[in-house]
Amino acid sequence: MMGSSPLRPVRSIALVGLMGAGKSTVGRRLAKRLRLPFVDSDEEIERAAGLAISEIFERYGEPHFREGERRVIARLAGCPPRVIATGGGAFIDPDTRALLLDRCTVVWLDCDLATLAERVGRSDHRPLVRGKDPRLLLGELAERRNPFYAMAHLRVESDRCAHDRIVERIVEGLEQAASR
Repeated sequence: MMGSSPLRPVRSIALVGLMGAGKSTVGRRLAKRLRLPFVDSDEEIERAAGLAISEIFERYGEPHFREGERRVIARLAGCPPRVIATGGGAFIDPDTRALLLDRCTVVWLDCDLATLAERVGRSDHRPLVRGKDPRLLLGELAERRNPFYAMAHLRVESDRCAHDRIVERIVEGLEQAASR
């Protein structure tokens, strides 16, 4: 748990992981806890493009989206410390991954497939899931992406426990890393 003096990160904290792992929800709470600004890279991409992410995918395809995502994340990672929730595929891009690992403390929110599928199945705004079985898709994505997520500085389970408990796990991990 936190000691008497609050943790004051000197680098931004970037949350990575599969869709549904809690990057945005946990990120907002973590930012509040650490008294840092919060930013969701997907929201910033939509703002910059003037389009929803699903529209960017439909009109221009995933490669165009990833290029814009890379530029937005480079801008966000270069700012004063903040908590950044990244899109599920952002960390897979080699340039984006290298940038995040260099400029931020990267935290992998790792979550079991059943929980992810349940969370993702409740939403229809995820273009990669439309018309697909969420559990099957997430299993395929986990197989491809988890080796990249494992490169993060810190891995935290974001299972079915309360979001505040996940925030505590992240803070504990950050404190341990800072004391090394």
